[in-house]
Amino acid sequence: AGARKVYLIEQPMASGIGAGLPIRDPEGSMIVDIGGGTTEVALMSLAGIVQGQSVRVGGDAIDEAIVTFMKSVHSMLIGNNMAEKIKIGIGSAMPMEEELEMTVKGLDQVTGLPKKTTVTSEEVREALRDPVSAIVDAVKSTLEQSPPELAADLVDRGIVMAGGSSQLRGLDKMIEERTGLPVKRAEDPLTCVARGTGVVLEQLDLLKAILDTGREE
Repeated sequence: AGARKVYLIEQPMASGIGAGLPIRDPEGSMIVDIGGGTTEVALMSLAGIVQGQSVRVGGDAIDEAIVTFMKSVHSMLIGNNMAEKIKIGIGSAMPMEEELEMTVKGLDQVTGLPKKTTVTSEEVREALRDPVSAIVDAVKSTLEQSPPELAADLVDRGIVMAGGSSQLRGLDKMIEERTGLPVKRAEDPLTCVARGTGVVLEQLDLLKAILDTGREE
């Protein structure tokens, strides 16, 4: 591409910087970045990742779970675009005060003809149980394997979520409930990785700190 030098930083590190986490502090900061193909969980301190985990569950797996659900329960074939609309429109990780419903269009699996049906948020929540559980388990596992003194910092600092699928209704509350720690979403979760990469390019001292920490490991 014509660049004189190329540097690599890990995705959760870029996401944490883009979310505004003080990753250079000696105290621990945690990011949960739910991307399209993977969920990256990382506890960071002193510009390095102290404990991290990557699971192959993200927005794509959530969409696929909805496609499978529509096929098995409603005998309807839908595409990934419709699955994403369902996820955004009525998807949730926990019960809502007011449950929702949505008209879904697809192909009848038996006749092969177009049809529509009504799907409820309760049904979709049941369909998403496995991918949501995998994400929550990754967070818990990372916490359990982290140094106690850094994990303890999260009692006050909390966990920050980023990535498109972090916006799934109630997912923050579920992680909060299962870990006992405060959880919040980044201000603009979709662009955290891109913004973090931009910050690193502008602050070469931060890049040096990250690279030096990586070499020490």
